[in-house]
Amino acid sequence: MNKPILKKVFACIGGLLTWAAVALQLYLIITNRQVSLSETLVLFFSFFTILTNILVAVSFTAALSNLSTFFTKTKTLIAIAVYIAIVGITYNVILRGIWNPQGLQRIVDEALHVAVPIVFILYWSLFVPKEKLSWRNSITWLWYPGIYLIWVLIRGHFSGAYPYPFLDAGVLGYGKALINSGVVCVAIIVVSLLFIGISRSAAAKNKSLDGTAK
Repeated sequence: MNKPILKKVFACIGGLLTWAAVALQLYLIITNRQVSLSETLVLFFSFFTILTNILVAVSFTAALSNLSTFFTKTKTLIAIAVYIAIVGITYNVILRGIWNPQGLQRIVDEALHVAVPIVFILYWSLFVPKEKLSWRNSITWLWYPGIYLIWVLIRGHFSGAYPYPFLDAGVLGYGKALINSGVVCVAIIVVSLLFIGISRSAAAKNKSLDGTAK
């Protein structure tokens, strides 16, 4: 099987996995809701995990077409790889120990926070061209989590509902919540620098090999 076909097979499997996990999580949150449907949907789309998994699902879906879109660009894909890596790291380092999901919720949680991050990072590693990206991208890629954090804090101020306990300003106070937000931003920068370094190194190696071949 040649690489383009293998890439599409990988993207198809990854897309099915991610869309299924997001859809099942939506079903579970609606089924178990204790507030109105509209409030439940707002809460659902207030999770960084959900938003980032949707970005991954859209990227996998875009890869199945032959069209060049925002979600097939190399820089976009590495940024999404960083974001989904943060989803996995945050859950497994901070959140895994504070609750114990059971049954289908346990399966969905593992898919969203473990399986999808691994599959997408593998996809990026194996099939996405590596470019000599600027180190400054580690800062510019903060726009998405930055806007997300502002939204969460503003919504939480008026609703009293926060998607994650480490961002709960109602319990922790704004000082602690902002410090925690800063720690997350630093983690994103560190992971971004790691991925950019890998991409730059691979691009340099490929350029060297091309020069040798000539």
